[in-house]
Amino acid sequence: MAANFSSVPILDFSLVSDPLTKPAFIKQLQDALINVGFLYLKNHPVPLRDVDSLIEYIPRLFDLPQEAKDRIVMANSPHFLGYNKLGMEFTKGEQDYREQFDFATPHETQWKPGAPEHIRLWGPAQWPDENLLPGFKATMERYLLEVQELSYKFIALISEALGLPANALNKFYDRNELMQHRGKVVKYPANDESSSDQGVGPHYDAGFLTFLLQASSHPGLQVQNLSGQWIDAPPIPGTFVVNFGKAIEFVTQGLVRATSHRVLSPPAGSTPRYSVPFFQNISLNARLANEVMDFPPEVLRLKEFRGDLVKTDSVNFSEFDREPSGKVNLIGRVKSHPDVAERHYPDLFKQYFPNGIPKQVSAY
Repeated sequence: MAANFSSVPILDFSLVSDPLTKPAFIKQLQDALINVGFLYLKNHPVPLRDVDSLIEYIPRLFDLPQEAKDRIVMANSPHFLGYNKLGMEFTKGEQDYREQFDFATPHETQWKPGAPEHIRLWGPAQWPDENLLPGFKATMERYLLEVQELSYKFIALISEALGLPANALNKFYDRNELMQHRGKVVKYPANDESSSDQGVGPHYDAGFLTFLLQASSHPGLQVQNLSGQWIDAPPIPGTFVVNFGKAIEFVTQGLVRATSHRVLSPPAGSTPRYSVPFFQNISLNARLANEVMDFPPEVLRLKEFRGDLVKTDSVNFSEFDREPSGKVNLIGRVKSHPDVAERHYPDLFKQYFPNGIPKQVSAY
């Protein structure tokens, strides 16, 4: 297959359950990892009833009274979990036109005074008032835990696709009770024609894996191919969009692609676009620069066939060569949410914002 791509491949997870068809899946996954950086995953094991239950809640979540949303504003949380108003983030100097809630899998923070600040990045989520949205917390947490389980299965398949033992990437995770994974529920309102069509600007994700549920029928997600062209990744019912982050690109010495992507706002007059990304984290203390992966020569040659990537607009998460994973993620959060940093991480806030909160901040 040619190294460049003009569409995002669709992989069938059901192939994994049959020893006769699993090799075909592994081969398709290998191509997506090295040459594309994105894929659709169909016939996945997350129950459709749980996906549909979550989707039904999403408009009601955003229709909560503003005062109820403001009670769980992200600035309350040292873990960067909670509500963000419309237009609070910027990418590449342009306003991101989206409203969002950040949630996470259940976790009690392991941070104690004197411990590194990045340990404090994980902790309990803030949830809407149960009386105003009964059942939402249970539905969202169940969904996050189901995708978490899928994400660990997928990591083993990635190892196989790279010619490694199935457990080769396990060393980048702590035991379950020490791990936390994040999710967002995002609303992209229709473009009001007073600003750009930037729902969220070009960026990379930080960790190993992202599983995106496109929760409405609106297009808008675009991924950047090797020659810099923007390729549409429209919603396909029953699928997740899976992409690979800067951490797995770094630890595989660029063998796996982290692909730049963005979201365009729905056109004027449209209903809102909704999405639910799940971000699989690795250990907060993982130092990727200390790890050398030993790939088979025939797999490494596939990177050579791919060729060089063009320069993209996405520049975030570039500190893996010198900082633990948690610190890299914390820096990204501080840059995108200085109001949270000012309250909970004053030293880092002063380092990155010596003149105080600017009028515009960069999400990436």
